[in-house]
Amino acid sequence: MSSSKIEKLIALLKPLYLEQSKNLLFHGWHHITFVRKKALEFAESISANKLIVEAAALTHDLNYIVKPNSEPEEGKELRQEFLSKADFTADEITRIEAVVMESHTGTRNETVTPEGMALSDADTLFKSLPITPIIFAQKYITQNKVDIYRLANKVTSEQNPLIDQDIYFYTDYAKIRYLNWAKDNLKLWNNVIEALKDEDIKEILKVANDLGVL
Repeated sequence: MSSSKIEKLIALLKPLYLEQSKNLLFHGWHHITFVRKKALEFAESISANKLIVEAAALTHDLNYIVKPNSEPEEGKELRQEFLSKADFTADEITRIEAVVMESHTGTRNETVTPEGMALSDADTLFKSLPITPIIFAQKYITQNKVDIYRLANKVTSEQNPLIDQDIYFYTDYAKIRYLNWAKDNLKLWNNVIEALKDEDIKEILKVANDLGVL
C-alpha cells in the first residue's frame, strides 16, 4: 500500500516537473530525485518512517512551481492536492507537511524529528555537493531571479550558523560521509562574500553584466 501511494505520487508529480523543466533549473526533477534517494538512505540509517520521508522529499519544493524564490509555505496547498490524489490520509498529509517545514534550511534548528533529519540532510547535501557551485549556482540565480550577491548572502547567512551549531547534518551517516564537502563548500561561499567587497571584482561583474555575460 505504501509503495502504491508513492508510485501514484510520482506519476502525478513527474509530468508536472518535466513540463516546468525550463523554469526549474535548480529545483527541478533532477533535484527531487536526488533528494528522494538520499533521504531514504538517511532514513534507513536512523530508522525513520520511510513513507513519510519519501513523500516529503517528493513534494518539499512544490513552492517553486507556485512562485520563484519562495518559501515552503507557498507550496502547502499544492502538496495537499497531490498527496490527497495519491491516497495519503489526512494524518499522513499533516505529518508530511510538518516534516517539510521543520527541515527547511532557513528555519531549522536542534529540534527535529527523525523524518525531518533525513529530509534535511538530503536537501542540504544537494546544496553542498562539490559540483553545485560550479554547475547549479548559476541555475539557481536564473531560476529565482536573484544575483550572486543575494545568493551568497543567503547561503552564508543560513548555513554558517548550522555549522557553528553542529546541525549542518543531523545523521551520523551524512556527517561522516559528507561534512568535509559541506565545510569546503561553505568556505568557498564565505570567500565569495569577501570577494564581493572588492571594488575591482565589483567592476568585473558590472562590465560582465553590461556585456550580457551574466
